[in-house]
Amino acid sequence: MSSERNSHSAIPFSLGMVLVTMGVVYGDIGTSPMYTLRAIMHGNGGLPTMQPDVVIGALSLIIWTMTLITTVKYVLVAMKADNHNEGGIFALYSLVRKCGKWLIVPAMIGGAALLADGILTPAVTVTTAIEGLRSIDLVHQIIGDNQTVVVMITIAIIGVLFLVQRAGTGMIGRAFGPIMCIWFGFLGTIGILNIGADLNVLRAFNPIRGVMFLFDGNLNSAGIMVLGNVFLCTTGAEALYSDMGHVGKSNIYASWPVVKACLILNYLGQGAWILSMRDNAALAAMGTEMNPFFEMLPGGLRIFAVVLSTLAAIIASQALITGSFSIVSEAISLDLLPHMKIEYPSETKGQIYIPYVNYVLMFGCIGVVLFFRSSERMEAAYGLAITVTMLMTTILLTLFLSRIRNKPILAVPFAAFFGAIEMFFFFSSLTKFTHGGYVTVLLALAIFLVMYVWERGTTIEQSERINLPVKTYLGQLRELRSYDKVPLLADNLVFLTNDASTDTLDRDILYSILDKRPKRAKAYWFVNVSVTDEPYTHEFWINDYGTDFVFKVQLRLGFRVNQRVNEYMYQVVSAMVESGRLPAQEHRFSIYERTGHVGDFRFCLVHKVPTESIDVSSKDLMVLHAKYRIRRICGSPAHWYGLENSTIMYEYVPLFVGRKRQHELKHVEMPQT
Repeated sequence: MSSERNSHSAIPFSLGMVLVTMGVVYGDIGTSPMYTLRAIMHGNGGLPTMQPDVVIGALSLIIWTMTLITTVKYVLVAMKADNHNEGGIFALYSLVRKCGKWLIVPAMIGGAALLADGILTPAVTVTTAIEGLRSIDLVHQIIGDNQTVVVMITIAIIGVLFLVQRAGTGMIGRAFGPIMCIWFGFLGTIGILNIGADLNVLRAFNPIRGVMFLFDGNLNSAGIMVLGNVFLCTTGAEALYSDMGHVGKSNIYASWPVVKACLILNYLGQGAWILSMRDNAALAAMGTEMNPFFEMLPGGLRIFAVVLSTLAAIIASQALITGSFSIVSEAISLDLLPHMKIEYPSETKGQIYIPYVNYVLMFGCIGVVLFFRSSERMEAAYGLAITVTMLMTTILLTLFLSRIRNKPILAVPFAAFFGAIEMFFFFSSLTKFTHGGYVTVLLALAIFLVMYVWERGTTIEQSERINLPVKTYLGQLRELRSYDKVPLLADNLVFLTNDASTDTLDRDILYSILDKRPKRAKAYWFVNVSVTDEPYTHEFWINDYGTDFVFKVQLRLGFRVNQRVNEYMYQVVSAMVESGRLPAQEHRFSIYERTGHVGDFRFCLVHKVPTESIDVSSKDLMVLHAKYRIRRICGSPAHWYGLENSTIMYEYVPLFVGRKRQHELKHVEMPQT
């Protein structure tokens, strides 16, 4: 029931893993050239307003946003803050949690916002790509202008994308990696071919040009709100950090410079093309339909570009999906979300698949598509949530630098600089709230409430949790074992426990055996499951407390091993009988010719139940009830540990959180009639 948290080795650098990195990590940020400059241009008034100072200033903001946020903050700083080679906001929180209890709040806010963005991003990118296919005459003849057709195609693609997640990010990365390599090569090549139209765009590397554009009302009609569109160039930055455990930081270090160069070249190419075409009346007349990314291409390349961009948009969704798996896995380990079944499709522990999360994301994305229907409406909500995550990450990174790395001289300027930049981005993105951003906010709020309920409920439970020494109760267990007036429940009574210690046991389990209808068995087994960092570990240790009927067992199973506890317990009991540490258990009747010396099993799952008499506030009581409802929705240990076909009993024990003082009854005489 617990997971071993020892450090596991980092994924090493290799050309194969660089290819996987291309397919898993960079989809979101890699598709930004399709819409970032277009959004800035139309937000500023369209093509006629794109004078040289406007274009160069906008390009400068894009280049330095990518440099400061993505390269400096995430690649150079955040990726140093890894928790056993895992990244993401919860991995970061686990490093700084000892610095203050209040840090749980920014961690939950940031994680919830990132998961909400993970629901929105696939819907936005895939819908945008499918709508882009209309620019191909043949496709337009098939789907026409009927948006329902676009919605149905989008839903079908999203469904397939989520269904293939079971194959694992390694297999998906190998499939998507070559496509993304072609995509980035295409971006860089097209950019280089168009830069020659106006080499003045190279002045965008001067950050002063971006600052001047931002605060010059004569050039920038959108004012500071233009940052809401500029921010689109770096929306995939958080994925670099979150997906670090999937692909390894060395492979991100090796691939990011190439990816960034291709992105910047494409932006510069678009800018040069805009400058050369700013007086073109026909292009200006196209209005918001004019996209410089596609228009700067030669006519013969547009079909290839649209198809390739469609594939890249689908791959962009993958970065958020794999990042979501990492975030949820870290949240589970921190007891911020309920335990869920985690699968490891590859030989690398960092590459995970969580079925429940996968399907929640899938239905969430489909719901967003059905609600908004068009990419234009979805884009209004895009990016708002991720600015919140970035702000929360900055808070945690500041504590990491000052308290964990003991470098306050770096932490203060880091917090001031990146905090100011991201606050600008956040307030500029707030304009999207009424235009669809509220959907992202509501999704993030719902996820945050689940985390809050689980964390608060766990805190209440832990305040009353007591581990009792097993040896103190051996006498009662021995007497119960031989007490014939209590019917024999099973030869082997097995309890699953979160407690990995060798000599103590949760009070609730002993309460279930001794107090709540005494349970007589020939042998009592208290089993803890520990997941190791190796893929195929099959080990166990046992403490028998000097008896032949009470056993504390830890099953040490590799992360790729099927956790079928019933089968492993049969092996454990057989081994104990053969070694003489457990008396042979007569099994007289069986359909099999040889019955062996192992008796029957009964698995008991203990659940805490809050009662109205416990001494907590009404708010905390509501939290506890909500937590147990969430636990029921997320599945049962019977499913996680392969016990569905075993003999299971569910035991509900009261939550011992104090007791309200009850009025003492007074015995009176019965009235005479």
